[in-house]
Amino acid sequence: MAARKKKAAKKAAPRKATAKKATVEQRAPVKKATAGNGSSTGLVRLLEDDGTVAAGKDPNLAPEVLLKLYEEMVQVREFDRRMLMLQRQGRIGFYGPILGQEAATVGSIAALEQRDWIFPALREGAAAMMRGLSLTEAINQLVGNGADRCKGRQMPCHYTYKEGNYYGMSSVIGTQISHAVGAAMAAKIKGDDVVVLGYMGDGATSANDFHAGMNFAAVFKSPCVMFCQNNQWAISVPISKQSASETIAQKGKAYGMPYVRVDGNDVLAVYAVTKAAAEQARTGGGPTFIEAVTYRRLGHSSSDDPSRYRDEAEVKAWEQKDPIDRFRTYLEKRELWDQDREAAFKDEIAQRVNTAIAEAEANGPPEDETLVTDVYAHVTPQLKEQLAEVLALEGRGVNEGAFPL
Repeated sequence: MAARKKKAAKKAAPRKATAKKATVEQRAPVKKATAGNGSSTGLVRLLEDDGTVAAGKDPNLAPEVLLKLYEEMVQVREFDRRMLMLQRQGRIGFYGPILGQEAATVGSIAALEQRDWIFPALREGAAAMMRGLSLTEAINQLVGNGADRCKGRQMPCHYTYKEGNYYGMSSVIGTQISHAVGAAMAAKIKGDDVVVLGYMGDGATSANDFHAGMNFAAVFKSPCVMFCQNNQWAISVPISKQSASETIAQKGKAYGMPYVRVDGNDVLAVYAVTKAAAEQARTGGGPTFIEAVTYRRLGHSSSDDPSRYRDEAEVKAWEQKDPIDRFRTYLEKRELWDQDREAAFKDEIAQRVNTAIAEAEANGPPEDETLVTDVYAHVTPQLKEQLAEVLALEGRGVNEGAFPL
C-alpha cells in the first residue's frame, strides 16, 4: 500500500520545465495593431508611420544594405509606372502593377542568400531584377520580342530567370505553392544548403494547392518560407469574403507550422522576419508561414478596373501608409538621405528605365522558325511542313488584330 502511494506521488509530481526551441513566432517582436480587415491582432512592426524605430527594435542593417533596399523599391515603382503607361499606349499587352507592395517584395527577397530559390506569384518581378534580370530583359519579356527568352510564348509580366534561381511563374492561382515545397524537399534530399521562398496572394490561400503544400511542408519539414502578400483583394473579392479566420497567418497553426504576421509596408520588419524564417529553414527547423499585411493600390492587372468594386476612400487611407515614403523618412532621420540626393536619384532611375525601353523596342519580333525549333530537339518533317503552310499565309492579314488581353 505504501509502495503504491509512493508511486502515485512520484507520478503526480510536476515535471521539470524544459527549454523550448524558439520559433519565428516566438522570436519576432509583436505589437498590437489594427489590421486591414479591422481586427486587432499581433503584427510585427519596426518602422512607425513617422519613420522612427522604437528603442531596441532597429535591426541595425549596414548603410549600404539600407540604401540598396531603397534603390530597389524606388526602381520597381518607376518601372511599374512606365510599364503601365506602355500598356495604355498599346506598346505592351498586359501588366500587373505592384504599387503599394514594394516593401513586401523587396524586403523578403533581400533577406535570402543568392543560392536560394524564388517561386513567385504575380507581383514579384522585382525579385528577378534583384537577382540580375536587367530592365531591358524584363521589357523584352513584356513586349514578347525576339530577344525575349520565352520568344513571346509566355504571358507578359511572367518572367523566368534561371540564372538567378527565379522560377517561371504561372497565372494559375496557387500552383507555385506545391512547386516551391517540392523544390525545397528536393534540396533537402540532395543535401543542398538551400532555402526556397514561395509567394502567394491572399486569394491563393483558398486554393487546393495551399492545403496540399502547407501540409506537406510541415509534415516533412521542407526547408521553405511560405510568404503570403495579403493585399486585401483577390481581384474583386475582399479578404472578408475569402476567409472567416481572424488572420491569414494563423492558418499556419492548423498545419503545425510556425507563423508570423508582419506589416508588409515596413521593409525593415519584412526583412527581419523573412531572415529569421530562412535561417530556421536552413538549419533544419522546417518551414514558416508569413503573412505580410499590405495593400494593392491599383488594379489586379492592367485589365482590371478596381473602382467598380472598392471604395476610393480605402485606397486613400492606404496611401498614407506608403512603404517608400516611410522608409525614406527613416533614412533621412539616419542622415543617410536628403532631398538633393532624392531628386538626382529619381532622375537616374527614370533614365535607366527610358534606356531599357528604347533597347527593348529596338529588338524585332521572334523569328518565325521559333514556332517549332524548340518543340523537339530535332524538328520533325511534319512540323516543317506545318511551318511552311503558316509562312505561306503571311501577307493575308491573318496576324492582324489587338492583343487578346
